[in-house]
Amino acid sequence: MDRAAINASLLRGHEAFITRVRALPQDQLDRSRNDKWTPAQHLEHLQRAVRPVTLALLVPKWFLRWRFGKPNRAPRDYDALVARYKEKLAAGGKASGRFVPPVVAAGEVERISASLQRIVNTLVRRVNGWSEADLDHYLLPHPLLGKLTVREMLFFTMYHVEHHQALVERDYA
Repeated sequence: MDRAAINASLLRGHEAFITRVRALPQDQLDRSRNDKWTPAQHLEHLQRAVRPVTLALLVPKWFLRWRFGKPNRAPRDYDALVARYKEKLAAGGKASGRFVPPVVAAGEVERISASLQRIVNTLVRRVNGWSEADLDHYLLPHPLLGKLTVREMLFFTMYHVEHHQALVERDYA
């Protein structure tokens, strides 16, 4: 999948998720079901997950190479990356540390939605500054999946929003 397709998917997926959360009744935005995250917390979690990826694409490439090394395996395609993520989740993997959202009030949803949209728009602009080859030649750390190529991290970001949209739809349909 090339940059244009990745960017289109990032924009489409996050816009759909934000639209879905905003469409929920106000009283459901901060109400937990089955001891799971609220829709507002899913939104905050995505913001916390996308921001570091966006920032990483500003870091000089030499620093990424120095800090995280070179890829030592063939890059994974989208389906392989998603399958690996699902394996990790099935083995008990979950968000930790700074990626766990605090309690979020329903009144914060508009602010967080706007912030997430800005972050995704910035991510898309920064992806355009990377060559297709460089997306496969530099690594970024993922807390659950280990080191991923930049392209794989973008694949994860694409799937991650779909995963959380499915969770919101399951719990708040």
